Amino acid sequence: MSQTEVNYGNRQDHLAMAMKAANIEAMALNAGPSLTYLSGLHFHLSERPVVGLFTPHLPPVIILPELEAGKLSNLPYQVESFTYGEDPDTWQASFRDGVLAAEFSDLRVGVEPRRLRVLELTFLENVDAGMKFVSGEACLAEIRMQKDEAEQAAMQKAVNTAQDALEATLPVIKPGITERELAAELMVGLLRGGSESQVPFAPIVASGPNSANPHAFPSDRRLERGDQLIIDWGANIGGYFSDLTRTFAIGEPQDEMNLIAQIVLQANEAAREKAGPGIPAQDVDRAARQVIEDAGFGEFFIHRTGHGLGMEGHEHPYIREGNLLPLAPGMTFTIEPGIYLPNKGGVRIEDDVVVTNDGILSFSDMPRALRTLGD
Repeated sequence: MSQTEVNYGNRQDHLAMAMKAANIEAMALNAGPSLTYLSGLHFHLSERPVVGLFTPHLPPVIILPELEAGKLSNLPYQVESFTYGEDPDTWQASFRDGVLAAEFSDLRVGVEPRRLRVLELTFLENVDAGMKFVSGEACLAEIRMQKDEAEQAAMQKAVNTAQDALEATLPVIKPGITERELAAELMVGLLRGGSESQVPFAPIVASGPNSANPHAFPSDRRLERGDQLIIDWGANIGGYFSDLTRTFAIGEPQDEMNLIAQIVLQANEAAREKAGPGIPAQDVDRAARQVIEDAGFGEFFIHRTGHGLGMEGHEHPYIREGNLLPLAPGMTFTIEPGIYLPNKGGVRIEDDVVVTNDGILSFSDMPRALRTLGD
């Protein structure tokens, strides 16, 4: 989405309210989705640090290299910037000026524990040892979990782009093609279809016994008749992701694989039927897991039923046992039960959904039942 489509002032105000409720006085974010969400600015995580400093009663402060300063032109909100050149010995001065302008002294400062590096943290700490750094993850999740109409539209387009790319790739799937070759064909299809090059993850293509590994990397293994084939892939439209999985049979499916495919399909349906506003996230996981356990394959469902999706491939809410968070309209996440039989193969069916006022809407509509290819 373009900067003109988003009211960043509103997003920053929502952050301020969430911070107040969490007793967090300021927020420091380095390059990543949360900084982009709040500012509309895109930066690569590199050897040159970039940090956005947010204090509720002040304009945002951005500390960045001189070569990135052009990105601040024509922003639809006020920002104070502090730049530095190529000499690392000068970088600390820019951090000092930025931290002082943001009035961070002796404050409780929220950060993203999974993203803030020692590099940026050290520059911040060197300015004021009185700052106390705490996790701001819950605050950021609170403002980012419920997607507005424009965000949902971008995600729907990302799903459509991904589905179209895989459908266009299916004719090349035959015995003899390698997993790596198939992944390359799919990646080209995603780019041709309009996906941005920074996809949520490299496509997972896992055949035969490799499909028993949920996060397998494409290998030089050649597809064989009788194989089970899992494809897990996604697209990026305007910085918003899709994440889908479908399972195929190369030729006539083996009886056991055909059975677990039917069970996983039922589990996917049960979870989609259960999800809706007010339903605890763990109840969706339980609905899928109960189907698989009742069929006698519970020990082979080895991951949670889903995860949030948006500007990150994995974000809140997490659809797992123990997460009592009530689902709310606008929350977007995956539903992806699976069964994985060691040394034999696996099945996973993954859809991207959004909670509505009276249930859920599935962004994805590609056939979910086991499909036979390569005849």
